[in-house]
Amino acid sequence: MAAWPNPALPLLLVAALLPLEDWLTTPSCPGGSPAASASGDLRAMMVADLMLLGSDASYVDRFFRDHVMSKFFANSIKTLKPDMIVVLGDISAEGSELTEKKWISVIKQFVGILGHYSSLPIHIALGDKDIGACASLDGKLVHRMAKHLPGLDSSGCAAFEISNVSFVSLNSVALLCGNNALRYDVEKVMERESHHFQRERLYGAECYPLGCEKGEAFADLSWRRNLMESGSGPVVLLHFPLHKFDGEVTGVPTFSEGIVSDHSSVSSSSEQSGAIGRRLYDHLDTLPANSTQYILQALKPRIIFSGHADSFSDFIHADGTREVTVPAMTWKTRGVPGFVIATFDAKGDVTLRFCCLAQEWLVIMGYLAFLCLTAVAIRWSN
Repeated sequence: MAAWPNPALPLLLVAALLPLEDWLTTPSCPGGSPAASASGDLRAMMVADLMLLGSDASYVDRFFRDHVMSKFFANSIKTLKPDMIVVLGDISAEGSELTEKKWISVIKQFVGILGHYSSLPIHIALGDKDIGACASLDGKLVHRMAKHLPGLDSSGCAAFEISNVSFVSLNSVALLCGNNALRYDVEKVMERESHHFQRERLYGAECYPLGCEKGEAFADLSWRRNLMESGSGPVVLLHFPLHKFDGEVTGVPTFSEGIVSDHSSVSSSSEQSGAIGRRLYDHLDTLPANSTQYILQALKPRIIFSGHADSFSDFIHADGTREVTVPAMTWKTRGVPGFVIATFDAKGDVTLRFCCLAQEWLVIMGYLAFLCLTAVAIRWSN
């Protein structure tokens, strides 16, 4: 059996490989080191479109892509210290075609990628690759998928609160469909949450576990007559972005900015930026106009996070509602993979930090360069 020419060489190679891997898998987050979270702040890591294959994953996926993705998550979480992880749909590449057993294998694959960070609170929304398009959308399938994801009801929706931040997660795939029972179920969720937030915001001081003193006024609450101020509702989580109406030019797409804070980020150049934003969305599937209006009017979202995109975008709708679109965190699309860190402070402000990951070709070139240097080192030691 051949021995290493120099006994210390393997240790030197390992010592060189570890910092190389760390460099290749550290996210690029413009804006310098992250500020420490204040007491009461909530920091969420927003990712989308992982497109995992579960038990159908190839050897390349299992032993290369999953390994690198695990390093990406570990370095990102260690550096940015999120309190929770949100997946904005399409955790699976072909979930609608999978058996329940294979769907569970996708969830296990994601847990394996996260490693010990899977102990963080995690919310996973459903996307079109998870449950299929309108033609094949089935309530039984959605229920079968949703029951394995924390917090989702049988329609694929959820409402929850962490650190005094309220979230409403909607099955936006169902909202693409016309006469579909799931769509009506999602609309019922929106109506229920609209009533809840109107009661909490408007009559919170006069409401008790057994009801409100202003019973007649509460009975008249309707999403169409929602008196809440824009931005006073929950954080809304979607897979599909909202519809962009004609003439809506207040968008602020930011493809490389590190930190974007509240609505004061809208500058005098917003008209030009909005046009760019609309062109970005021309190539995406978005929710219909009526569903968009329904969400904006019924929920008065504090901010909206959506996925199903190749690029990061930060957009202000005409009513002042802010929508942040998170790019796919996978190498299977043509865009640059990335994620968003959202910090919700006690004052109600939201600070964003967009981070991008290395392209697959760069990671491969890094490993190939290491192999070449290894071969040179072995030859030189001889």
